Amino acid sequence: MPDLIAIPETDGLRISLAYATPDNLTGRPVYASGARCALRPIAADCLQRAARAARRAGLGLIVYDAYRPAAAQAVFWRLLPDPRYVADASQGSNHTRGVAVDVGLLDAGGVPLDMGTGFDDMRDQSHHDRDDLPPDAQRNRHLLLGIMLQAGFCSIPTEWWHYELPDAQEYALLPESDMVRVDVD
Repeated sequence: MPDLIAIPETDGLRISLAYATPDNLTGRPVYASGARCALRPIAADCLQRAARAARRAGLGLIVYDAYRPAAAQAVFWRLLPDPRYVADASQGSNHTRGVAVDVGLLDAGGVPLDMGTGFDDMRDQSHHDRDDLPPDAQRNRHLLLGIMLQAGFCSIPTEWWHYELPDAQEYALLPESDMVRVDVD
């Protein structure tokens, strides 16, 4: 079985890798042109289950990140060495293990739902269970949480968009892959 498989766009699953664009915490592309969404097969199966569950609710999922090369993790750690939001590059990330995915919800027309903050917003407002968000944003976060938990993922408390397989640390860190190359130092 391959370590990583490419995740294609399907009905209800849009791939929009934020780190291939400047719309992320660095303000510039981190992934080289042609980066593909990739996960370990077991995580890919969970993501497909989540996409089916979202479709049953008349929604879709947008994938902001999946497998992340160690070199990209090092870029993020240098920029924001806060373990609440970024895994220490020397320890490795669950994204680098190929078992974590960053996602949001889309309405039936493909428009991202209001989640209270944007993706990669590294503030307390991005944490789950916030009382200071509008009810619609809270509802959307809870809906995403339910979809992802039902599909086999678990969440972390500090990022509404981040989901990973249970026992993610048990998976080995993956070497660099041709599916996702880093474009910055």
